[in-house]
Amino acid sequence: MPDGTTAGPEDTTGSATGPDPVDVIRRAGERGWTLATAESLTAGAVVARLVDVPGASAVIAGGAACYSLEAKTRVLGVDAALLAATGAVTAEVAAAMAEGALSLYRADLAVSTTGVAGPGPDERGAAEGTVVLGLARRGLPTLIRELRLSGGRARIRALTVDAAIEMLSVALTE
Repeated sequence: MPDGTTAGPEDTTGSATGPDPVDVIRRAGERGWTLATAESLTAGAVVARLVDVPGASAVIAGGAACYSLEAKTRVLGVDAALLAATGAVTAEVAAAMAEGALSLYRADLAVSTTGVAGPGPDERGAAEGTVVLGLARRGLPTLIRELRLSGGRARIRALTVDAAIEMLSVALTE
């Protein structure tokens, strides 16, 4: 179990309009912080949304799109035994991914995304729309957010990107 706070699953059917990445980039810049992503479910869409903002290069350290279990281990340092035992869609894996990106990119904040976009459940039976996000913060416990989303593959991925950016936004206002 990760050291940080774990929220229970949220049923989410809201729109995919989400938080403003401009605010995330601005706030990180004001603090002199760098950001990183570790993405499975979203395959780089979070970091892509952030770097759409002019000036993002001053605060984005990098993003790792690690879709396979092997990539999660080789790039992010997620324990292969953990992945073999639990699969990728767990709070522990989301935490390890975020912590791996924090270390890999020497960032101040790192967000991770893992989950099942569908159609249907994954090979371990995690339901379509099951999403777990992690937020690693230098010197603080890693936070976890679990979601239950609906609306098909594209919508689940879009809502996950929004949730990841929202997690960064909240951390930058604390």
